Amino acid sequence: MSILEPMTDTSGNDEQTETLGSATPQTESQLDKNPADWVTGEEPMTASQRSYLDTLASQAGEEISADLTKAQASEHIDRLQAKGNPAPNT
Repeated sequence: MSILEPMTDTSGNDEQTETLGSATPQTESQLDKNPADWVTGEEPMTASQRSYLDTLASQAGEEISADLTKAQASEHIDRLQAKGNPAPNT
């Protein structure tokens, strides 16, 4: 399943538009994707990941390499959140 799924216009037009999400609810286990399986997982971490990871690591009293991939940063974020640091408000 891709994030972008074609959707047929219900007004009778045969045009298709891209939508986000899914026509059927997904369980949390269906939404979780292993960071090692990410297509972009080997790219450098994003600025948002870097900032949030810096905050979490500081709160936990840990030093973490600043040269991480997106997948590695995600794994560290998950680990530090599990230690009791809350997820950011979105």
